[in-house]
Amino acid sequence: MNLPGQNSLPAVSTPPKENFNIMQNNLKSLQTDLKKLADPQKAIVLQRFFKTGKGQYGEGDLFLGIVVPKQRILAKKYFNDITLSDTEKLLHGKFHEERLIALIILVLKFKKFEDLQEKIYRLYLKNTKYINNWDLVDLTAPHIIGGYLFEKDKSVLIKLAKSKSLWEKRIAILATLYFTYYGRPEWAIKISEKLVKDKHDLIHKAVGWMLREVGKRCSQEIEEKFLQKHCKTMPRTMLRYAIERFPETTRKRYLQTSSIRIRHYHQKFPKVK
Repeated sequence: MNLPGQNSLPAVSTPPKENFNIMQNNLKSLQTDLKKLADPQKAIVLQRFFKTGKGQYGEGDLFLGIVVPKQRILAKKYFNDITLSDTEKLLHGKFHEERLIALIILVLKFKKFEDLQEKIYRLYLKNTKYINNWDLVDLTAPHIIGGYLFEKDKSVLIKLAKSKSLWEKRIAILATLYFTYYGRPEWAIKISEKLVKDKHDLIHKAVGWMLREVGKRCSQEIEEKFLQKHCKTMPRTMLRYAIERFPETTRKRYLQTSSIRIRHYHQKFPKVK
């Protein structure tokens, strides 16, 4: 599967034997390499981009200022040898890049070492409070959560979708990308139903994106069935994301329907001056 930023699944192999001292050195070496790549000016830009100000969704997050391609290089360098325990320690790091590279390592391990998949899946769910921005979710949830649950009971996604955590809700909907990619859109629709009335813009965008993928990869008829049911009440951003690939005339029809609903709302509940 070629999800964003990842190559197709490599062949399954056996995890390397662990030597404690070597592994400890690998973690320290990785952290040293990260610090060498730090760019304070880039960090300022990233902190603005990922909304780290007071009251914003990424409030308080800290950045080293390292671009994702460089992090991928480090992840590929270390993922074979670093332990899951040390990867989890990295995931608990105070810098955004530490958490992202830890998650990229988990994805690489998940794809290569079949015997570790359940452990990685459980480690991921245990640490959702550290998977606390949209890029951390989007680059990993489809591979780890979606990949693990593909042929298993998926009811955990309902639990995540009902969570008070913004990021757990985003994990729930992004995990369905894996199923949709392989022609199984049912869970994308099911989780979208759970989140269609959510108030957060990042959920609106994620649900709209996953609905668009259903139409692109599985069936536009299935996507439109959902839209016909919800287009009058679903958030406008969600609708815009969902219909992005539609012909212009179809997009206009859905947006006009949404606009009528908005006008009726304001007529019924006029603004208080």
